[in-house]
Amino acid sequence: MTSVCVRLAFAAAIAASTLALSPARADLVVHIDKSAQRMAVSVDGATRYNWPVSTGRRGYGTPSGVFRPQMLARRWYSRKYYNSPMPHSIFFHRGFAIHGTYELTRLGGPASHGCVRLHPSHAAQLYGLVERNGRGGTRIQITN
Repeated sequence: MTSVCVRLAFAAAIAASTLALSPARADLVVHIDKSAQRMAVSVDGATRYNWPVSTGRRGYGTPSGVFRPQMLARRWYSRKYYNSPMPHSIFFHRGFAIHGTYELTRLGGPASHGCVRLHPSHAAQLYGLVERNGRGGTRIQITN
């Protein structure tokens, strides 16, 4: 009996030390609904945020689909569109990104050249979540 208890205690100690060494990973889902012009952010299946966004206006569609973040940039300026500031950019498909905007009155309606714009403080919060969770543990879903 004693050797069985010792083995179980040893196995439990190994499991506990393995868990302590591995980083905590939350499943982060960013859902963008283009028809509603809203972004819902969920962590481990629980909605944490729901924010207004601006997606691509007529002639400049935002791609639909499921993506992973490809690159993060705390400060970025558009090389294509007049050196426009794109704070807290999360690039997810080719040159498309989720990023902050200073055109706050346009939030809630299509206004961009295809990127997903949101309030600068919301962009900073989302950026921090993606940074902590990792690109591989973050899913971006964009629906019509």
